[in-house]
Amino acid sequence: MIERDFYIAQLENFIDKPFVKIITGIRRSGKSSILILFKERLIAKGTLPEHIVYVNFESFIYADLRTAENLYNYIASKLAVSNEKNYLLLDEIQEVKDWEKCVNSLLVDFNVDIYLTGSNSHLLSSELATFLAGRYVEIPVFTLSFKEYLRFRSSFSKSEEPDKNKEAFVRYLRLGGFPAIHISEYSEESAYKIVYDIYSSIILRDTVQRYHIRDVELLERVVRYVFDNISNTFSGKNVADYFKSQQRKIDINTVYNYLNALEGAYIIYRVPRYDVKGKEILKTQEKFYLSDISLFYATMGYKDRMVSGVLENIVFLELKRRNYAVYTGKSDSREIDFIAEKQGKKLYVQVAYKLESRETVDREFSPLLDIRDQYPKYVVTMDDFWKENVGGVQHVHISDFLLMEF
Repeated sequence: MIERDFYIAQLENFIDKPFVKIITGIRRSGKSSILILFKERLIAKGTLPEHIVYVNFESFIYADLRTAENLYNYIASKLAVSNEKNYLLLDEIQEVKDWEKCVNSLLVDFNVDIYLTGSNSHLLSSELATFLAGRYVEIPVFTLSFKEYLRFRSSFSKSEEPDKNKEAFVRYLRLGGFPAIHISEYSEESAYKIVYDIYSSIILRDTVQRYHIRDVELLERVVRYVFDNISNTFSGKNVADYFKSQQRKIDINTVYNYLNALEGAYIIYRVPRYDVKGKEILKTQEKFYLSDISLFYATMGYKDRMVSGVLENIVFLELKRRNYAVYTGKSDSREIDFIAEKQGKKLYVQVAYKLESRETVDREFSPLLDIRDQYPKYVVTMDDFWKENVGGVQHVHISDFLLMEF
């Protein structure tokens, strides 16, 4: 099992701290593996195995623990009879009815340090806030970053020659980051079949069943609209108008309910727009990005015309992985792909496929040159030919950008 140190380090920062650690993310992004790796790290640090209770609620072994009362009684019977700290590692906790009440009671009644995983963002809903207000911390997990992908490739690839970063990025671009497709050699067709099965499971379990959606075919149509418009700004009204033009009626509230369900299952991320000049978050024309670009290929097929949007999606995910708050920017009539903020730091990023003409160079660099602050500004592309920086705005190949410190 390949270490995912980025996430393990975050968990280690909170060992024995008085917070419930909640690991969230799309199904098959590696949350369960991270929890198992963390269990091994606890033992390596000296924790006795009998002081660790691990439960995976997707296993039929624990099918009878899916109520708060049964889970509480089971854990109470497993805890070591001592005053030492016990560690509870509960995988896919959303499968337990009223789990928040159980976790709250365990915190009150026992000397425990609790770690949970879940595949639905509504783990952090108002119900959780009621029971655990101020006592939990979220650790979001994403599919493999480019850096993690290189580590997986070096461990599982049968090739004796290590991939060069730019060549490796092309494969990463075409396959995405779900760990399951990088633990062996798969053709694109086989990889997309695996991802489509993951997607189908998420749609069924984390959207249709969880949100009681009746019109699955209409939900699939909304998904395809969103996927086909990654990197484009649009609103619920745009979606409703599009369906109207296709002689299919759908009201705006239904569109937003479906979008919320897709967000809740971590299939998509909503990105608000930020007015650089007015210094305010705008409430219309947001962008949506996918939790992994392979979801697009698996459902829509690979399309060269979408490469710019796919590159944007990859950069967005990298910024999110690094715990930046991410906005898409507006400066007068010009668009800035990303404004990213974290702990007083800020950076601006434009993403393009190639800088093929003077018009393209002006379009990508000009919005950043108009911003007069001293924060880093990048134009990120797949262009090997263009080496020039302009007015303090750095041009970076995307494979280098994904690996650099910022």
